[in-house]
Amino acid sequence: MSDPVDALVLDLLEWIGPKRRPYAEVLKAWRTSCPRLPVWEEANSRGYIDLDRSGRPTTVSVSSRGLEHLYTNRPNGAAA
Repeated sequence: MSDPVDALVLDLLEWIGPKRRPYAEVLKAWRTSCPRLPVWEEANSRGYIDLDRSGRPTTVSVSSRGLEHLYTNRPNGAAA
């Protein structure tokens, strides 16, 4: 992985982990205005993030596609 955004996307997926996190918490930690490091936006556009808006608060989890990407690229870290 030569692109720093790719490594940061994996960091985001690991950080979210196997459970849901509140949307506001995730955005506070991961949203950036830097056009060169669009981690949150990139993870969303790749389909690695699921949003559940059915409850309060809205929650974020790693999608099945995101889990596959994480397990493929960080098999030891994905279990955390």
